[in-house]
Amino acid sequence: MTEHGVPGSRAILRELGLRPSKGLGQNFLVDETVPPKILAAAGIGPDDAVIEIGPGVGVLTLRMAPIVRKLTAVELDRRLYPFLHQALAPYPGARLVEGDALEFKPAELEPEPYKLVANIPYYITSAILRHFMESDHRPLKTVLMVQKEVAQRIVAGPPDMSLLAVSVQFYGKPKIWSYVPAGAFFPPPKVDSAILLIETYLPEERPCPGVDEPRFFGIVRAGFSQKRKQIANSLASGLAGQVDKTQVQAALADAGIESTRRAESLTLQEWARLYASLGAV
Repeated sequence: MTEHGVPGSRAILRELGLRPSKGLGQNFLVDETVPPKILAAAGIGPDDAVIEIGPGVGVLTLRMAPIVRKLTAVELDRRLYPFLHQALAPYPGARLVEGDALEFKPAELEPEPYKLVANIPYYITSAILRHFMESDHRPLKTVLMVQKEVAQRIVAGPPDMSLLAVSVQFYGKPKIWSYVPAGAFFPPPKVDSAILLIETYLPEERPCPGVDEPRFFGIVRAGFSQKRKQIANSLASGLAGQVDKTQVQAALADAGIESTRRAESLTLQEWARLYASLGAV
């Protein structure tokens, strides 16, 4: 048992006779100093409804279940279902959802305002962010364990923006809460990690209000489609068949953006101005 009365990951895995699945990209958290940091980042409290993705052997789950009003834990690994059902049974506000979180709409998992907490395989980080951030039922806060380099890309600003950074910062304010070394996991991944906090914007706070999201991100993707090129050339190539280069240059001029700049140097507000200008050509 840990000091919080929650069994450690290694002990539970031994008891269940299980080993981490390479196919599911499992790395179980074994450093007992990390879960309190994740809960602190999410600001977990008694009034909260929480969706947890990837509860695993319950290292976070069994710390949240006694505290929060509602907890929905979504787990893909069938081997863990009996253990998790039994572990959550004492908590009337907690339930286990069996399956892939990407196959459920967020509102199906929790119709109320909620916080999202996830210690997930790194290869689905972008998919999870898109699934929840692009939905009509976004989390109030999102706390993810992600690769250190990915977290740094997400929080970056100009001149180091990326498509991923724009995609996240469009919806919320990302912040690296804490770094986590590879040795905090079993088995240890090849890279260090970070606890990433994203506070979702309220409607009145959003930096790009009123845009058509599919069209906006179509323009952004076109801008980043050839990163080494100047923005005018990237957009003309990425939007070929929709606008020509003369129209792109006119839109850039109208938005007050030099055509020789590169996509990673643009702010969200500049992308919004460019979106508006391209809509006028």
